[in-house]
Amino acid sequence: MIRRSLLAGIGLAAASAIALTGCAAQTPASAEGAEAVDAQTATSLDAFGSFEALEEAAKAEGALNVIALPRDWANYGEILDLFASTYPEITINEQSPDVSSADEITAAETNKGLDTAPDVFDLGLTVALQNTDVFAPYKVQTWDEIPDALKEPSGLFVGDYGGYMSVGYDSSKFDAPESLEDLLGAEYKSAVAVNGDPTQAGAAFAAVGLASLQSGGTLDDFQPGIDFFADLQKAGNFLKVDVTTATVASGETPVVFDWDYLNATHTADNPDWKVVVFGDKGYAGYYNQAINKDAPHPAAARLWQEFLYSDDVQNLWLKGGARPARMDAMTEAGTIDADLAAALPATPDETLVPTEEQSTAAGELLGEKWAAAVQ
Repeated sequence: MIRRSLLAGIGLAAASAIALTGCAAQTPASAEGAEAVDAQTATSLDAFGSFEALEEAAKAEGALNVIALPRDWANYGEILDLFASTYPEITINEQSPDVSSADEITAAETNKGLDTAPDVFDLGLTVALQNTDVFAPYKVQTWDEIPDALKEPSGLFVGDYGGYMSVGYDSSKFDAPESLEDLLGAEYKSAVAVNGDPTQAGAAFAAVGLASLQSGGTLDDFQPGIDFFADLQKAGNFLKVDVTTATVASGETPVVFDWDYLNATHTADNPDWKVVVFGDKGYAGYYNQAINKDAPHPAAARLWQEFLYSDDVQNLWLKGGARPARMDAMTEAGTIDADLAAALPATPDETLVPTEEQSTAAGELLGEKWAAAVQ
């Protein structure tokens, strides 16, 4: 489950919310033969005239290529299945579910002009910021209900679901750690893993961010976090194994840094699995949606975005333990699933998320220092 590249999202806006040629861009606007719409340049539903016209245009294309969407990640399996049942005329091609965000961009470049190129992306913030020239701007109908802090102003990429960095552990083997310092103890020998490489994976990046905050550092300087993992390596406790559901279930990775909603899923395979969010300062982040500007199925790509930001799917993120982007607006409107919202773990007293500048600086620092620190 290491598919995420670099910083995971813009952040929680508030503590509560946390070899075939491509298809032609001209897509019929409706089954009644209305004037053709250039779906590849559509920046909102207005270009299609109605939601029904967008649906018909997407059905006419007949396919949607998604990439890097593991079915056990934040309830993506149920979300994908709901789209498939809602639109049986549109075949979902699920490509490379476990690759990183950087790999998503590579796939778009490698398959440019082919009908195998990804139509849409799900990305960490740093990769999104570095690749805005790959995206097509689009504002969904619920745009105004998405906090400004979670969206690029023109709609090039938009935060969708997020959570807090946490530590999951097998309680049959370990007592609950009360601080990160506990993980340096001898009882954690060869036991502590992170979900990926922090120079490439968003969850691992955030793990270093959390360690920085819990080691007296700030989001302006990830060095204390790097130092913590260097100490973890020196103690013989850092486990360099790619974390998956299988490694947790088998006990190969008994202590894991990961997003709270991902750590929580492991209780299904291991009833002794527990999750903690340390201290009074929580590191939070969102993942971002974007459309490939060269999407082979541009109308289907835009329909997928509308689908993801609908009430139904925002509640499905919540069912997966993640905090949807529209959570505050839906709570006010009474459309949030109140039982699921109440079941979310308590949030730390202070929610901290890096700015674009902080995330860029942290990424550069990790690129320079990480490999040497944990070798």
